[in-house]
Amino acid sequence: MSSSIRTYPNDSSLPIGVVQNGSAFDRTTLAEIANEVRTVYLGDSRPWVVGFSGGKDSTAALQLVWYALRELSPDQRVKPVYVIASDTLVETPVIVQRIDGILARINEAANIEGMPFQAHKVQPTVQDSFWVNLIGKGYPAPTNKFRWCTERLKIKPANRFILDRVAEFGEVVMVLGVRSSESATRAQVMSLHRRDGSKLSRHSQLPNAYVYPPIQDWSTQDVWAYLLQVESPWGQDNRDLVSLYNSAQAGECPLVIDKTTPSCGNSRFGCWVCTVVSRDRSMEALIDSGEFWLEPLLEFRDFLSSTQEPENKILFRDIKRRDGSVKTTRSGKLSVGPYTFDACMDMLRRVLEVQKRLRIDGPDPEAVVISHEELQEIRRIWQVERQDWADCVPRIYRDVGGEELDWSLEDASRFTREDRELLDDICGELEVSPGLVAKLLDIERDMIGLGRRSTIFKRIDSAFREEWRGRGELEIELLNILDASLADDVIDESQETL
Repeated sequence: MSSSIRTYPNDSSLPIGVVQNGSAFDRTTLAEIANEVRTVYLGDSRPWVVGFSGGKDSTAALQLVWYALRELSPDQRVKPVYVIASDTLVETPVIVQRIDGILARINEAANIEGMPFQAHKVQPTVQDSFWVNLIGKGYPAPTNKFRWCTERLKIKPANRFILDRVAEFGEVVMVLGVRSSESATRAQVMSLHRRDGSKLSRHSQLPNAYVYPPIQDWSTQDVWAYLLQVESPWGQDNRDLVSLYNSAQAGECPLVIDKTTPSCGNSRFGCWVCTVVSRDRSMEALIDSGEFWLEPLLEFRDFLSSTQEPENKILFRDIKRRDGSVKTTRSGKLSVGPYTFDACMDMLRRVLEVQKRLRIDGPDPEAVVISHEELQEIRRIWQVERQDWADCVPRIYRDVGGEELDWSLEDASRFTREDRELLDDICGELEVSPGLVAKLLDIERDMIGLGRRSTIFKRIDSAFREEWRGRGELEIELLNILDASLADDVIDESQETL
């Protein structure tokens, strides 16, 4: 590894739009930075966890650490260095393919060289996955005011891995490719928890976890200069990164470990379903550069974004929240909650169509957009929460894909589509809510055979407390209400709630 980095004012090899300014290498040398890395590594017995997103910053940080530790003797390289990459399961396929290849190369190179690196990919649990929450539970597409996805898809999987290492070793050091120049907020947070006289700072949320940012003083130009002049120790061509950034005109989505980490959006690489930004310019640019097989992803993403347009919310969103309550906005209108069951069924059909098109037109004939485990969990949620007696998930899957999966049921006594049609007819004649009766029957069925049925009365009471009237009936009632009896149910229109 070169001990110095040359910087050039107008290096044509840098990504489009990168202009050289002041450099951290004007104040220190690469050899001095590497020596600091070794000093911190040898300073205690705490294992390291390196956050890796595959983008320029995390690549530079990992590469720097690798070369620094390579200079140590084998008997000094005893502390494990875990490299973790986050896969939200809805990442842009091009990025997923790249990350998987890099992680494999890292493990192979570490094994050959006798380095202490172990590369892992962390993923959300099925219950926390994007499709289970969006299609199963009806969570609306994420917005800046209701970004429910970050916690479930990124923070929890990474933190789960870190806390497992804390449980195993007592304490850990997080090595992150974060830089002070990213934002004033990030710079403030990085210095706020710094221990006096130490290169480490306490993690803002995780107990017994410390943060070490080896490239915190580097500029964007420094990162690119380093990557283009120092070759990857695991055999990756760093110039591929330049091509990737130029083709997508975007920055990477960092490994998110807390809410102070810069989030995605602003056309960064990340989840292809992201609706936090108005347009996915990175996906558009990839398609314009010839990756036409990605078009179905962009089409679905744009459709998902359209469901959050104010004039469309009434078409896709229910008035009833997941707890059964109904609320009004400050302007006196019914507030919207989760997606309706019809909207969720339509989205499932659309997602399966996307998966089908990707398998036909894309590079992977077995591409997975939504997994069988997610389909099973969505099916369970629909049956428990939506009284889906028609068992719609297998039918939709069969209609789109023309094939069957193993849809084994745990309970053979579940009601059927014909049962629901009969119930609807009877309730219609008696002017009783079929949804309420269906839920009461589901409660009774779930309690059959249990030794203790003490909770059944609480569940029945909760069912009766839910709002079972339709939108039209409630809107008429609102027009006739002149007192403040609904004051407790008024919410701020700018806030999303479920």
